[in-house]
Amino acid sequence: MAVVLDILKNDPRAARLRHPEKAHRPDQPVQAKKPDWIRVKAPGSKAWTETQKIVREHGLVTVCEEAGCPNIGECWEKRHATFMIMGDTCTRACAFCNVRTGLPEALDAAEPEKIGDSVAKLGLHHVVITSVDRDDLKDGGAEHFARTIAAIRRASPGTTVEILTPDFLRKDGALEVVVAAKPDVFNHNLETVPAKYLTVRPGARYFHSVRLLQRVKELDPGIFTKSGIMVGLGEERNEVLQLMDDLRSADVDFLTVGQYLQPSKKHHEVVRFVPPDEFKAYETTAYAKGFLLVSATPLTRSSHHAGEDFARLQAARPAKLSPALSA
Repeated sequence: MAVVLDILKNDPRAARLRHPEKAHRPDQPVQAKKPDWIRVKAPGSKAWTETQKIVREHGLVTVCEEAGCPNIGECWEKRHATFMIMGDTCTRACAFCNVRTGLPEALDAAEPEKIGDSVAKLGLHHVVITSVDRDDLKDGGAEHFARTIAAIRRASPGTTVEILTPDFLRKDGALEVVVAAKPDVFNHNLETVPAKYLTVRPGARYFHSVRLLQRVKELDPGIFTKSGIMVGLGEERNEVLQLMDDLRSADVDFLTVGQYLQPSKKHHEVVRFVPPDEFKAYETTAYAKGFLLVSATPLTRSSHHAGEDFARLQAARPAKLSPALSA
């Protein structure tokens, strides 16, 4: 079964209440046992330790740790890490997320260079950069994203860059700044179907997120776009299929679908563990709807196997265009 290890337990940040806005909420039901198909490798190998050392030496934050990702053992052993910029504290309070919430600290102006240096030291061919939501900033952190992409290009020119961004809600001009920095992949997760937004992702707006992804393609058709959702939150199959149609209408290239895992009893409950055969059915349907690439398994996460998936994306685009050009 999947086990989330508290690898931040000796960190000074652990003394702070992680989710103050959830402290007085009633406890949610907790699934007593996870199914057999949710199994991961526990972290602790030599390569994992070396990755952790580089992260610590540079004072960096990773979503792998902050979100309690079940795949951290596998990814860090391969020297893959998803860096989380703009601090460890988010201004939103999504019901599914384990990232710390509250009032963030000021941006670290040196962070982009630290990220670039770490990418070079780890020898990454592909890197994923994500962030907390920073509704307190005028541009939502768009310029910081752009500076981080530029720093990676300078420090490690051969590395391809994937970003997983917030929604930049009510931040006019922010998206244009990020797209102008030319990431190779622009990822923004819808997370769940629109009917669940009020309880799962209350600070966001579903159709704004769809439009954000569509706008990326309008600004730069060469950038791959990507979005992900969790299942097991009480959604219906027909709602997931409609979400796929919404993403295809925005010309999104890559869809990820994974099982929601409850971080604590204060978070949204797991309504259902979706069996592997249903994930396979989602994958088949998504390909039929025209996505270039689909990853749909219980342990799929946005950044899991990101480097391998980018290579597959690059191969899939010309393969899709060839029949159209010859017709």
